[in-house]
Amino acid sequence: MKVVILCGGYGIRIRDVAEDIPKALIPVGGRPILWHVMKYYAQFGHRDFILCLGYKGYAIKEFFLNYEALTRDFTITLGASKLTEFHSKHNESDWRVTLAETGLAAMTGARIRKIKDYLTPGQSFMLTYCDGVGNIDLNALETFHKMHGKILSVTGVRPPGRFGELVHSGTGSVTEFNEKPQATGGRISGGFFVCRPELFDYLDGDDSQMFEQQPMRRLVDDGQMMMFEHDGFWQPMDTRREYQLLNSLYEGGKAPWVVW
Repeated sequence: MKVVILCGGYGIRIRDVAEDIPKALIPVGGRPILWHVMKYYAQFGHRDFILCLGYKGYAIKEFFLNYEALTRDFTITLGASKLTEFHSKHNESDWRVTLAETGLAAMTGARIRKIKDYLTPGQSFMLTYCDGVGNIDLNALETFHKMHGKILSVTGVRPPGRFGELVHSGTGSVTEFNEKPQATGGRISGGFFVCRPELFDYLDGDDSQMFEQQPMRRLVDDGQMMMFEHDGFWQPMDTRREYQLLNSLYEGGKAPWVVW
């Protein structure tokens, strides 16, 4: 399946970490968070990516245009020929990356609508954000999507706990305390969608249309959205605190999404 990744937002809440690059390029363990998302999908055999660009999309283009030089040792002969001889290798040689300008101010629904022509007609595709990682079983998600036959599958996750969680009895007696766990209450959308091509019937192409609002509500009303439950690790990177958390997990060798 092709993988569509939304990379166009401003990332206002995390601008204090890096103002000169788009959110998708903010590094975790020395590599952009976007690279981590793509690397995770690639481990499950999904290596054909479509990136929906917006804010500072040129920086993401430059990253991939210069990927060989950024990730490999090389010798360059200066002069008219500018011959470059690469020595070392990387493990992303089979990635196919389409970089699509989807508008500076476009919302998520509009961005998805604008890359329709890059998808394979009649085939389902995966969809996610550039700033969230987890250890979702993508094979199981794909199987789940194929089995139920609805238009949209969404991964339902436990929201990360921001404070110590108290589990208590009806009398108020504390029965369990977990320091900043995954919450055990209701689920939220963690991204990691699988979509049938009929999804585009719900997208009108208006730049103000947010995928997470009217289109998803209409899918629910039509009985066309199913939830894939994920109880493992999931973490977005929306704030400096979350940026620091992901980097500390990576640097400590405890990053659940690093399966390569």
